Amino acid sequence: MSAEFLRGQPTLNTDNVLNGRYEVGELIGRGGMADVYLGRDIRLGRTVAIKVLRPDLARDPLFQSRFRREARAVAGLNHPSVVSVYDTGDQESTSPRDDVRLPYIVMEYVPGRTLRDLIKAEGLSIGEAIDYSLGVLAALDYSHRSGIVHRDIKPANVMVTADGGVKVMDFGIARAMADSAATMTQTQAVVGTAQYLSPEQARGETVDARSDLYSAACLLFELLTGRPPFIGDSPVSVAYQHVREQPVTASSLNPEVPAALDDVLKRGLAKDRDHRYQTAREFREALLSARDGGPVTAATQAIPVRGPAAPATAAVTVSADDEPRTRAMAKVLAGGSLLTEDDHSREDEDSTVLAIGSTGDRDPQQKARRRAWITVFSILLVLVLAVGGFVGWNILTAEPPAPVTATVPEVEGKSQTEAMNEIIGAGFQPPRISEEYSDSVAEDLAVRTSPAGGADVAKDEGITLYVSQGPSAVTIPQDLVGMTESGARDELRGLGLKGGATTEANSSTMERGRVIATDPAIGETVPTRSEVVIVVSTGLVTVPNLVDSPVDLAQATLADPSLLLTSKVTYVETSDAAPGTVILQSLPFGTNVAPGSTVILTVAKAPAPEPTPQPTSSPSPSPSSPSATPPGRR
Repeated sequence: MSAEFLRGQPTLNTDNVLNGRYEVGELIGRGGMADVYLGRDIRLGRTVAIKVLRPDLARDPLFQSRFRREARAVAGLNHPSVVSVYDTGDQESTSPRDDVRLPYIVMEYVPGRTLRDLIKAEGLSIGEAIDYSLGVLAALDYSHRSGIVHRDIKPANVMVTADGGVKVMDFGIARAMADSAATMTQTQAVVGTAQYLSPEQARGETVDARSDLYSAACLLFELLTGRPPFIGDSPVSVAYQHVREQPVTASSLNPEVPAALDDVLKRGLAKDRDHRYQTAREFREALLSARDGGPVTAATQAIPVRGPAAPATAAVTVSADDEPRTRAMAKVLAGGSLLTEDDHSREDEDSTVLAIGSTGDRDPQQKARRRAWITVFSILLVLVLAVGGFVGWNILTAEPPAPVTATVPEVEGKSQTEAMNEIIGAGFQPPRISEEYSDSVAEDLAVRTSPAGGADVAKDEGITLYVSQGPSAVTIPQDLVGMTESGARDELRGLGLKGGATTEANSSTMERGRVIATDPAIGETVPTRSEVVIVVSTGLVTVPNLVDSPVDLAQATLADPSLLLTSKVTYVETSDAAPGTVILQSLPFGTNVAPGSTVILTVAKAPAPEPTPQPTSSPSPSPSSPSATPPGRR
């Protein structure tokens, strides 16, 4: 039913349905953080994609946190060009040596091909390249306005549907903009893909929406030319080019690319993010203008690129045999200079000359002026230190500023997505999600928050959103009767109960395989997650013992609704049983037969009475006999 994970690693347990709801099918994709399976939502009857954290990463709390953050980050996004997230949870692995639980996300299944596949398989026209890029920018415009930076825009993360639509997926390293103060080097590794990495990502600086726009410009360049703007022998060498080198024009690689698109790309690939398009909408408008043959306006003209800002430190390891540009990049990322040793020597010499000046003897006037300047400098230094100390003392002894607060919104009864959007809209960070039972709030709807709704709390305080798991106790419904076994199991699962073992019982009114009862019985109230035994009909009835019964009673028994059998009576004379008593039945007692079957009843009747014998008398003499001769005639 499911594909295996890496040999020797804990794997997803697909023998059971995930969360009692999602059937897991074959492996359809594998990424840097997760594997993706084809699945089916049993409750809604729709095909889904199930993304499961890779088993070798499941033991790492950092990766688990990043994986769960993906679900929280995109759960509130609802846009035609963004892959929807439906549900999240975790499942135990099948490895007998580990009790690792593998987090999973249930997403919209998008049949189609990635842009990476399309680029490899066939050349794209200029119009297709623009249309696909417009779809990506539409998704980014929506996600940026929702506070989400994707951070990993690349061809492999963009799906093209059968009708040519675009779906951006894998917000695997996305994070709310409000939480993007952390740099990309927190995990001692630059997160992202080198060919589409913005200069600020390569330098380990904080990223923002404009970093996504740089990656989108790299994507557009590759769609137009068949290759990224920068290529190299190693990721570090490619990152160096993003920071220091200018790309060739797209038209130099593909003569069909018009000058207007070159201008759009020039601004989209600007090293300084202040010189790029500032929003995805601005980028789209420029691209639309270029597609429609409009003039190169201020929205599309590239701003001259100034030198890059001083690089921040990034964790990059360079081996001794790396190529020169790789070592240079390592120096840049480490905060060093690109000057050679000779350059540094010349720079040091110039600094010495500027600091010392001539080494010849000074005249007395020069010495006096020098002493005066030293005196003035000393006085100024004392004043600066005094003022600095005073200011510093005031800062240290001042009362800390009051925290910025906001009111926690009331979210009871709203969907999880709506509740999250309201909490984020009030100025708080995305809330933690916790589940609890509720007898008053329907399943999957918000129950409450902690701190409670209406409370005035600091914006940096964490909010927990509690989502209903449904009631803590459930009544087994009457409508289970007559369902198929699988339908009954789905119904029980939807109520928060577990379908247990299946047993069979005879029934005269229910066809074979249909539910006739449960244990606990239908109508009983049981705790949520209880196991319920399902009793299904055999479609048969059992023939009762009718021998020695009066024929009227036997016929009534067979016609009872619990049996619905027909009868036929034959009579046999016998003195061994009371008349009207059944002495034989054609279907033996205990036989299972279909309702409507006929049972022939043999019934005793009294034997006919024997005829009464007549009394015997002497015969009259015949006239011809001698005795009949009258006396006297002898």
